[in-house]
Amino acid sequence: MAKETTGTAIKASADDARSYWLDEGRSAGGYIREVDFVANSRGVDPLFAGIKIVDCDTHFTEPKDLWTANAPAGLKDKMPHVKRIDGADRWFVGDKDFGSIGGNVIARDKNKLLGRLAFQNYDQITAGSYDVKSRLEDMDAMGVWAQICYQNGGVTQAGSLVALNDESLAMSITQIFNDACADRMKASGGRINCMGTLPYWDKDLMNKEMRRIVDLGVKGVVLPARPERLSEGYVGRDGKISHFWEEVFDICNATGTPLNFHLNASLDANSAIWDNLGFDQRLPIHALIHHMGCAATMSNFMVSGILDKYPKLKIGLIESGAGWVPFWLEAMEHQLSEFRTAENRGLKMTPKEYFKQHFWVTFWFESFAPKHMLDEIGVEKMLFETDFPHPTSLYPGVQDKLVEVLGGYDYAIRKRVLEQNAVELWNLKF
Repeated sequence: MAKETTGTAIKASADDARSYWLDEGRSAGGYIREVDFVANSRGVDPLFAGIKIVDCDTHFTEPKDLWTANAPAGLKDKMPHVKRIDGADRWFVGDKDFGSIGGNVIARDKNKLLGRLAFQNYDQITAGSYDVKSRLEDMDAMGVWAQICYQNGGVTQAGSLVALNDESLAMSITQIFNDACADRMKASGGRINCMGTLPYWDKDLMNKEMRRIVDLGVKGVVLPARPERLSEGYVGRDGKISHFWEEVFDICNATGTPLNFHLNASLDANSAIWDNLGFDQRLPIHALIHHMGCAATMSNFMVSGILDKYPKLKIGLIESGAGWVPFWLEAMEHQLSEFRTAENRGLKMTPKEYFKQHFWVTFWFESFAPKHMLDEIGVEKMLFETDFPHPTSLYPGVQDKLVEVLGGYDYAIRKRVLEQNAVELWNLKF
């Protein structure tokens, strides 16, 4: 199914799904923060009345029967299913461990777990993590109208799917996931918008599934930060755009379907972190390095020539943070000038121009960037997120945070950042 590749990327493996979430982060312990859910369930603050707030980075935990309930004839027994082992729910495909159910720190009683990545099983977590009706209730309480949702568990990790050595099964797992994205969107009246995935290991299968999810109405697709891990890079050895990816780019450019790069791991965080640090010391650094991974992905696109060939390509850098953008663009412009990159490669724009035309970034915990750097980053390029129900999510004080960081702007800017930018990026219809 996949080709052997050489280069700088850490290669995909059968263990990708199992190691997608560290088991260390769901061990016993942690700290329960008691949440006054009623006090925080006040809906939309008056400052944002009339604005349909879009939360641009959340995660929808895959329901335990997602694949078994939707299996094609003859494949049900092979489908991903959940086993509870020592109190922890884990995904299995056959006898292969496909990892935990993902990051879930919001408890069934609405309190929040700190110091760990997740509770251990479905019985402990809020139903809003995996159930459409309950998710809508949680969104209403937070004052959020719509959400952009990404996977939570690691079942769709391409390296593990390829290692099954069963193309029919791997494709069925991928397609059931994408069908569920479309189903949730319809069931929620367009409020829950899950991003699709692709079989990145096979060009023909990938192009066919890309066309299918566009026809399904799925609002975006997640691409790998380093596709070389599994198949071919976005740029070939000749320095030109890879034929492997051309049709995906063609489709997205023509239909306005955005590419999504989510807190990507294009950088090996472990290589920069000191040995012998504990779990709670390493994880904050991991997260920050992954923000820089988003910056690296943006830069790769800018120097590649891809954006010149596809002038309407839209790219969401998700769970990216935003405060780094002005520095990074300024540094890119200086470096490209010194190395004559634009002249050597025939690039048509500067980094700041590419950013303005092609990229969006998100904020959630930040105060300084949305308060003081919005004009420099670009009012039309900033998106808001909560990262619900993950660790470090804004839950439960979503409206309080928005009042703090955006309350000083006029209504038009609040509406632009909280609603219109997301509508334009993901082609949302309310």
